[in-house]
Amino acid sequence: MSLTLTQLRYLVAVARHGSVTGAARTLNISQPSISVAIDTIEKDFGQKLFVRQRGSGVSLTSFGRVVVAKAKQVLAETDELMNLASGNSAVGGELVLGCFEDLAPYFAPGLIRAFSERHPEVDVIVRDETFETLGRRLADAAIDLGLSYDLGLPSHFARVLLHELKPHALLPAGHALADRPEVSMADLAAYPLITTDQPQSWQHMLDLFRGRGLSPVADRATSSFELQRSMVANGFGVAVSYTRPSGDRSYDGLPLICKPLSDPLPMQRIILTYDTHQRVTNAALAFVETAKSWFSTRDIFTA
Repeated sequence: MSLTLTQLRYLVAVARHGSVTGAARTLNISQPSISVAIDTIEKDFGQKLFVRQRGSGVSLTSFGRVVVAKAKQVLAETDELMNLASGNSAVGGELVLGCFEDLAPYFAPGLIRAFSERHPEVDVIVRDETFETLGRRLADAAIDLGLSYDLGLPSHFARVLLHELKPHALLPAGHALADRPEVSMADLAAYPLITTDQPQSWQHMLDLFRGRGLSPVADRATSSFELQRSMVANGFGVAVSYTRPSGDRSYDGLPLICKPLSDPLPMQRIILTYDTHQRVTNAALAFVETAKSWFSTRDIFTA
């Protein structure tokens, strides 16, 4: 067996993107070059690393996960060795940050900017993820760190607390509850409830009601947080949310009313998470420290 660093970089890129096409585009090389490299590695190991799925890219086999994790370790240590050889002690290499899609636009850009100012040698790649894909892609070594709510993650994943948010009610302007200083879950249960269709998200929201013996009518499920806000603003129902962007207007310009909830509800944790079965790179550790500092100085908008 004679593996090259180039082959390992191709291997990790395919795992990150879930396709040869995506890896080729990022690396700016031909797809056949990457396919040949992957075929060569699989022949050397005598086992498949990827399962090819027509029309939906590739996914790692259980053996492939082990190989990719080791390949990432070799590449990270090679980058560190090169830094030593050049006399450069700065953190370098590549960092792939997966962000839960509801949090990504509100926190990821500013956080990445702060990190890049501290560690300009690190190439940061950001990807939107759902609750379902975030855990799987961390386990597959396709992403290094996840920025998410603390929902639906395996027990062996590390959780670095960055911030906690209180839930609040979302109402359309002119709603019967809009003039109250705060509202209760029982108040909201009398109106159609709009949720997002993320399994962990809508289940958590319904559990908040059911834990109080309430059975709201989940009238509509939207594909995104912003669509949920727009549906509320247009009078289709009410919602409960943790995320609150700066500016209480929906995408189509209609006002939203945010009200504190009177019930003693649990806070939701914003965390950085990673798979403890994978090696954590110096770049990832540096990002964790930057994130803790950045969130500690932020005046995050809450209801």
